[in-house]
Amino acid sequence: MADLAHASSARGGAGFGRYVIYAILVLMALWYLAPLYVMLSTSFKTLDEIRAGNLLSLPGAFNLDAWRTAWGSACTGVDCNGVGGYFSNSLKMVIPAVLISTLVGAFNGYVLSKWRFRGSDAFFMALLIGTFLPFQVVILPMAQVLGMAGIESSTGRLVLVHVIYGLQFTTLFFRNYYVTVPDELVKAARIDGAGFFRIFFKILLPISIPTVGVCIIWQTTQIWNDFLFGVVFSSGEGQPMTVALNNLVNTSTGVKQYNVDMAAAIIAALPTLFVYVVGGKYFVRGLTAGAVKG
Repeated sequence: MADLAHASSARGGAGFGRYVIYAILVLMALWYLAPLYVMLSTSFKTLDEIRAGNLLSLPGAFNLDAWRTAWGSACTGVDCNGVGGYFSNSLKMVIPAVLISTLVGAFNGYVLSKWRFRGSDAFFMALLIGTFLPFQVVILPMAQVLGMAGIESSTGRLVLVHVIYGLQFTTLFFRNYYVTVPDELVKAARIDGAGFFRIFFKILLPISIPTVGVCIIWQTTQIWNDFLFGVVFSSGEGQPMTVALNNLVNTSTGVKQYNVDMAAAIIAALPTLFVYVVGGKYFVRGLTAGAVKG
């Protein structure tokens, strides 16, 4: 009887502890979701409703005027064509930069793990050091290189900059994944007559899907949310979405339209939200499959 009473007491304590954990998790979720709720509710309100109402109150009516204005006619500095064009600029920058940096990173990881050369370890250490360099350190040398190369297009410059800066991370992810692949697999393929590129494209790259997912999510988030490179290496109508959002929010002319600012901020966040909602589980799988091992 004493054992049964003790077991019952233990189950009761464990149940109470579980409820405490759930309550803390719910509170933390509400804490982090509160800004998103304020942004969404404000973007559907009129200016009169914003001035008269409570910050946390629901909109009186479902109003999309702020979204239309943010996309097509809001003023970002002296340009009053909305953020639609800048959203397109970010897409033109992110898609090629992510694909190129992922493919080249996979190739680098393959060489550094399966085709090592003299000094490969020192080269890999240099890449690791590069992952810790802040953006501000590389701005001047990048500006000089881009000037010497004569790359004039804002989008082209941003693609090149993000590919170079992202290669350290993608190489690190792929190299650490490929060192977990048995060397005997590569040796067997070489005995069967497979060459350098065939082993990479036919054997290693197809089994790297988890790490490819990690690199795509990581690079998409980093590049889309970047502001510093965008404001330094672009100008005028070639600027990315983050720079346009900053210009929109900080404009000092006319009446401050908080609903338009919130709508534009949500538009700027939608791609990264979409990537995490759709590919979040693949990101975790990729990390646990070896992306951070080595």
